[in-house]
Amino acid sequence: MAESVRMKIAVLGATGQTGQYLVNQALQQGHTVTAIVRNPAKLTVHHDNLKVVEADIFSADSLKTHFKGQDVVMSCLGFPASFFSGVSGYTRSMTSMISAMREARVNKIITMTSWYTEPNSAVQSPFLIRFLLLPMIRSVLTNMHDMEKLLHKTEDISWTVVRPPGLKNLQASAQEFLTHEGYFVPDGSGLPVGSAVGRGDVARFMLSLLNSNAWVNKGVAITTK
Repeated sequence: MAESVRMKIAVLGATGQTGQYLVNQALQQGHTVTAIVRNPAKLTVHHDNLKVVEADIFSADSLKTHFKGQDVVMSCLGFPASFFSGVSGYTRSMTSMISAMREARVNKIITMTSWYTEPNSAVQSPFLIRFLLLPMIRSVLTNMHDMEKLLHKTEDISWTVVRPPGLKNLQASAQEFLTHEGYFVPDGSGLPVGSAVGRGDVARFMLSLLNSNAWVNKGVAITTK
């Protein structure tokens, strides 16, 4: 296999659980990482190829300085569910990221959402997921879906949305990925395959897209075999 190209990556959500796996794996693969965080003290990794900077993820002006010279932006940002007010963090941060990318002339972004962001995609999901879990996180899924729609309308930037199912705090495995251009990964009869994946594997899949034209301007549901 050809050696992968080393890239300069700006990572948002680097202090989150998936983001930390992404930063560590990117550094192991020889990439140069700029971790854009709200609270630098939360990122405990130290590495010669890691620069930790503080910025406001909702401000294009704040982001564009740190986007200059990067090859790609990768976002693992997550925002908590809210029953009382809608969630807006995904669309607000993506709007500022796209604007900052245009100003800094960075034209590739890889981000993550979730299975079942599209409201009608969960009709085949198991009863407990459909009627118990999804209503609890619907505010998050709705805003994730709005963010996906925002990217679909963005023609001057190459984007990929990675959609994992439930997330477990596990290191990357060597398991094969199952992928599907849609809102979940179906088996032969159209039912969802599996219900959770390790965060380390989500990071591994996102980084695999750096040297590939697969899934450009698409949303891809993933799980492991």
